[in-house]
Amino acid sequence: MTRTHATAIILLGATFMSFVGLLMRLIDGADGFQILAYRSISLAGMVALVACLRRKVSPLKFLTSLDRNDLFMGMALSVAFTAYVFAMLNTSVASALFILSISPLCAAILAWVWINERPSKVTLAAMALAVLGVGVMVQGGIDLGRTTGNLFAFISALSFALMLTLARRSRKPDVLGGTFLGGAFCLVIGLCCSLIIGVGLQVSAYDFWLCLFMGGFTIGIGIAFVTWGTPYVPAAEVSLLVLLESVLGPVWVWLVVHEAMTPPEMIGGAIVLVSVATQAVVGPHTGRPIAPRVNPG
Repeated sequence: MTRTHATAIILLGATFMSFVGLLMRLIDGADGFQILAYRSISLAGMVALVACLRRKVSPLKFLTSLDRNDLFMGMALSVAFTAYVFAMLNTSVASALFILSISPLCAAILAWVWINERPSKVTLAAMALAVLGVGVMVQGGIDLGRTTGNLFAFISALSFALMLTLARRSRKPDVLGGTFLGGAFCLVIGLCCSLIIGVGLQVSAYDFWLCLFMGGFTIGIGIAFVTWGTPYVPAAEVSLLVLLESVLGPVWVWLVVHEAMTPPEMIGGAIVLVSVATQAVVGPHTGRPIAPRVNPG
């Protein structure tokens, strides 16, 4: 595959993932745990299919290849996926996506503390700038009563950063095994919580099929394209390319359901995107590149 074709495929994957916010807004009556349960069915199934096709192995061989690293990544991702759903339900799509964009920078700090990968001065400056941008959005969210949702988004970002650090430490060529387990764990979490502390599993046919479509369409196919093109493009450029998701996500919601961004979201989001883009462009020339982000949505 040429670099140009790989870049186009990664951008296509980011575009697929950018629709998750819109699909969440189109849910009619399902609650957070029901959404988590039903979308995880197609999420795990699609990721497993992609893994089998990419690695050219049977489903049984894929399952038996899962190891402790995949287990830990799956546990971190299950928290990220769960927090992401409740972030989308309790704050704006723009705030959730912009806060999630700081995952690679958080991963750089975790890698520094945990596996002694000292970040460059550019990365540290980008992290400080990103914190400023998140602070602007959080303050605006407090005024609008969105504190809970922004907190969930931050938990999701930190959990995904932990997964990135685990992936970096394991040196695995992809995160498909961990992503599959993350979806499987979320299926169990969603089912159990719906039955024990929720309102049960009954949802409308519309919500059921929309959740299945969300899991397979946004995450499954999106990750398939991003991981397909990643080996042919430098990691720093992948981090930059997948930012298209955070740019397009709020646009789809604004166009279809008229959820406009507030001034703090526009200002804070712009600061965050600039900080992450700066790290992606400049950081690799001054230190080791950070693993690309793939949305946990």
